[in-house]
Amino acid sequence: MAVVRTEEVRRGDVFLVIFDPALGGGIQKTRPCLIVSPDELNAYLRTYIVAPLTTGGHAYPFRIPCRFGARSGFVVIDQIRTVDRDRLLRRLGKLSSSTLGRVLTTLQEMFTP
Repeated sequence: MAVVRTEEVRRGDVFLVIFDPALGGGIQKTRPCLIVSPDELNAYLRTYIVAPLTTGGHAYPFRIPCRFGARSGFVVIDQIRTVDRDRLLRRLGKLSSSTLGRVLTTLQEMFTP
C-alpha cells in the first residue's frame, strides 16, 4: 500500500479510504471520502476528518448533493469520521469549491447551538 504524505492532503480533496472493520450502522467498505479537516490540522496530524461520498441513499438534510467524476451522489455529513493516514489509499481528485462550501456551511450549522 502506498503511503500518503501529509503535505498531499488538503481540505476539499477526495481520497479513497479504507473503513473496514466497521461496527453497527457505520460506513463500511473502501469508498471515496471528502477531506473536511482544515489544512492547518492536516499539515501536523496523521489523522484527518473525512465525510464519505455515496451514490446511493436518499436526500437528507445532512447529505449534500454532489457530482464527482461522472457520478452523482451525496456527501454523507452525518457519517463524518476521523481516520488515520494509513486508511487513505490514494487521492482521487477534488470536489468543486461550491460543493465544499455547502458542506462546510452545513457542518457549521450542525455544531452551532
